[in-house]
Amino acid sequence: MKEPTDSELAQRYRPLLVSEAKELRVSSEQTSKDRRPVELDQQSVGRLSRMDAMQQQAMSAAKEGRRRARLIAIEAALRRLEEEGEFGWCSECGDFIGTERLDLDPALMRCVDCAR
Repeated sequence: MKEPTDSELAQRYRPLLVSEAKELRVSSEQTSKDRRPVELDQQSVGRLSRMDAMQQQAMSAAKEGRRRARLIAIEAALRRLEEEGEFGWCSECGDFIGTERLDLDPALMRCVDCAR
């Protein structure tokens, strides 16, 4: 099977990457209040409720960290799409990553062999 051209790769994967980046940004914005510091007000909130709120805040912050890391990977993939001959090729060995693998995650930078 022949390898797709740069324009075919861009046409196939750019919309997916742009859409996922938009979803991540919207999700980040919608959950920003969940990451605010928990205020100490023992009159209105008991100790266990505050501890639960702190745990929720920490989990939300960790999720935001994963969201930001994914967004960085997507932005890097979009930059590779702009540079001719960069997107879809393994960053280690230079072989074509493969459309099957890119269909699973278009932000991947390594082929199956190098990813092991």
